[in-house]
Amino acid sequence: MPAERPLRVLSIATLFPDCARPNFGLFVEKSLRALATRPNVALTIVAPVGLPPFPLSLHRRYRALRDLPTFEEWGGLTVHRPRFRLIPRYGARFNPAQVARAVLKAVDRQSFDIVDAQFFYPDGPAAMQVAAALGLPFSAKARGADISHFGHDPATKASLIRAAEKAAGLLAVSDAMRRDMAALGIDPAKVAVHYTGIDTARFHPGDRKAAKAALGMGDAPAILSVGALIARKGQALVIDALPMLPGAHYWLAGAGEEEGRYRAQAERIGVADRVHFPGSVANADLPQLYRAADVVVMPSASEGLANAWVEALACGTPIVISDAGGAAELVTSPHAGRIVERTPEAIAAAVRAILANPPSQGDVAASLDGRFDWDRNGRELADHLHRCAGRS
Repeated sequence: MPAERPLRVLSIATLFPDCARPNFGLFVEKSLRALATRPNVALTIVAPVGLPPFPLSLHRRYRALRDLPTFEEWGGLTVHRPRFRLIPRYGARFNPAQVARAVLKAVDRQSFDIVDAQFFYPDGPAAMQVAAALGLPFSAKARGADISHFGHDPATKASLIRAAEKAAGLLAVSDAMRRDMAALGIDPAKVAVHYTGIDTARFHPGDRKAAKAALGMGDAPAILSVGALIARKGQALVIDALPMLPGAHYWLAGAGEEEGRYRAQAERIGVADRVHFPGSVANADLPQLYRAADVVVMPSASEGLANAWVEALACGTPIVISDAGGAAELVTSPHAGRIVERTPEAIAAAVRAILANPPSQGDVAASLDGRFDWDRNGRELADHLHRCAGRS
């Protein structure tokens, strides 16, 4: 008998790395790369690039994006990068239609079996429109802010819910995210939990003292946050906890609009000499940074299941996190760390407890218990898309 034709997947990913933003949506790239390795999948990725109308498009923030190729082979992956019109701040409700038009133009006359949305908004409603135009089923994945923000914003909620109703199947990064979707009125029976993966060849325990020395961090206890410097990530709470953690230094790996306010806050409360801003850290350098930290602290107001949580644990570093998203699905033992209230006092108490009795790096890494693996992630995504396409 002839071999079954591979499933032809059109994946829409507004979160996807490029030369201008190499750390942007790396977790999406990893998942799609794992999907592409499946023997029964033929994958085409469309990573639309939003640009505002002239003259806003001339702003330095968009200069590098204007120069991106509209098509390229990205590390062996076929990636289209069509442009769509983006209205900063106020145009979120229009983005799905703009994205859908860009996708359809990019893949004109190509044939597919299913449309895959890698982020629930705007990708999900855009996938719904693309699928309708092509007469195909579609799937969408929820990751975090796409539900916690766009699922509650009156400007975007209706189209997000409509996409969930029309989809052949849905994915969520955690069971907590699945429950959040159900609270919006999305049928939980349509939602499968799809955990992220981790590259244990890169993210694994190592010599903490040597890592600190290599990064010039000294011998003081090191607290680390990894992520955008934005209010909902809660870095301000960690800065406020520092007076209760004498001698500890706080490293904020990331960039964002709150950096100036955080610097002023540290000066105001007298801890500026213990707060460090290394900026955005290349993904290749993150394992060393996690190994150098004694505790990773991330008291976010909302998350899905943060990749930084998983990466820290894989490197043997315990985490102190808020009860956001899939926190309880990850911190399943004291070795992994603590889930705390979003107050400086609770954060300081948890950090003190871990510093006083640090778990072994091996025990911390073992707390992940094999659930987070890119091969499994790719296999489960392929199986899900086959089911949605009626090919299971």
